[in-house]
Amino acid sequence: MDNEDLTEIGYESIIPMEEYLAAGAHIGTQQKTKDMMKFIYRVRTDGLYVLDVKMTDQRIREAAKLLAKYDPSKILIISARQYGQYPARAFAKKIGAHVKVGRLIPGTLTNPAYDGFTEPDIIVITDPSGDSQAVAEASNIGIPVIGLCDTNNSTSNVDLIIPTNNKGRKSLAIVYWLLTRQTLAEMGEDRFAVNYEDFETIL
Repeated sequence: MDNEDLTEIGYESIIPMEEYLAAGAHIGTQQKTKDMMKFIYRVRTDGLYVLDVKMTDQRIREAAKLLAKYDPSKILIISARQYGQYPARAFAKKIGAHVKVGRLIPGTLTNPAYDGFTEPDIIVITDPSGDSQAVAEASNIGIPVIGLCDTNNSTSNVDLIIPTNNKGRKSLAIVYWLLTRQTLAEMGEDRFAVNYEDFETIL
């Protein structure tokens, strides 16, 4: 079982750990980077690295606490990755943030002459690889970056890492759903008014 020894006595996760596992949030890739080694629980016999979902759970809490300190209208959610676009939009809508999906036009965060220019105070990205343009621009102007990071990601310029499978449809849905719930709770809003079904990409 992938959830063997993943929980500690006394630690209460946001949802049962089994739900993270059922969504495949722990399933990494066959590559690992030095940056992500501390989040890896083990390697499977098929060569796939497995992420520690307790750390995923903890980092979702940390990210929510951080986001709640910002004016929601100054938060920007970004996802070039297809399966991240639907839950990213849902997350932004629920907390009152802005969202940009698909390819990010160079200069979006740095060029005031561009029609689509925006000045967020913090950004959330779905994948440091697919969203590398956003990470680079945010780094250049000193905007904090929260990133969903898989075992194969370089996390340079990502300020807060949420270790998770950032390629799977169900995994991205559950992480964005939980991040929404926790952020709303930190903002003093009703976290239970948010349904998982609103975050899963419709095939």
